[in-house]
Amino acid sequence: MATTTSIATTYAGEKAAGYVAAALLSANSIENGGITVKPNVKFKEVLKRVSTDDLLKNGTCDFTATSTLTLDERVLEPETFQVNLQLCKVDFRSDWDAIEMGYSAFDELPKSFADFLIGHVAAKVAAKTETNIWSGVDANEGEFDGFETLLTTDAALPPAQEVTGIAIDATNVVAQLGAIVDAIPNRLYGEEGLRIYVAQNIYRAYVRSLGGFGSNGLGAAGVNAQGNNQSFGDLMFDGVPLFMCNGMTSDIAIATTKDNLYFGTGLLSDMNEVKVLDMAELDGSQNVRVVMRMTAGVQYAFTKDIVTYGIVNTAN
Repeated sequence: MATTTSIATTYAGEKAAGYVAAALLSANSIENGGITVKPNVKFKEVLKRVSTDDLLKNGTCDFTATSTLTLDERVLEPETFQVNLQLCKVDFRSDWDAIEMGYSAFDELPKSFADFLIGHVAAKVAAKTETNIWSGVDANEGEFDGFETLLTTDAALPPAQEVTGIAIDATNVVAQLGAIVDAIPNRLYGEEGLRIYVAQNIYRAYVRSLGGFGSNGLGAAGVNAQGNNQSFGDLMFDGVPLFMCNGMTSDIAIATTKDNLYFGTGLLSDMNEVKVLDMAELDGSQNVRVVMRMTAGVQYAFTKDIVTYGIVNTAN
């Protein structure tokens, strides 16, 4: 059975405009280096964790073991996902790209549409992956547990590092980001790679507050007296970079280091490889199949090195 196809275009000469797709979320968490990518994970990978108590003791003449060394692990296990579409070439005979199909009774899928379809499917998968990384729920079709979901049931998360969230806007975003920074442990603040990962609405609210609509002494004229006519590069708050996560739930934030967050997959190229198979040579049908297969999953290493905002932990 072919994938349901709805065509609402009209033919206008040999070539009309290009196909246009709805805007998709950018998979910026991977593309912009927001998290650590572990490729070539065929089945699962164990993230070894080492922790010690105080190492430095008073000196003596003897060798005396001075610390407790704890080894434990978390498992990064990517799940398998696929895209399977089947299109019937007959559906395109009346479309405005019909001439591209040739004049033979043995039609070919219009090349312009095939090229568009490849790009669109790859972008659609990237957008879904971005959402899964942060807010995915394994019980849902096509999703794996994202960081938000994993943290809702982690009893090892220190209660002092769980900041209660509220609905954020330009008038309160500075105070709420301040509460996140205040909850970051001393050992973590100043670490290379430390970031506050924020939902889009929090990032937007902070930008607007810098334009002069916030409180806490930001002033009505905003940064450099430019009001909302601002062009910011990489934003920081209290010395900590902000990283906007397109797939994160609104009013949610996580503070940790980049090397504490992992995205695992088999081959990164699988995330972009879309195969278009013309079935005419195989079964004589008029069908074209679009196929993708990939693996994906996330995991963090040290729970104690994470501060959450707006995530309700049911395990504590």
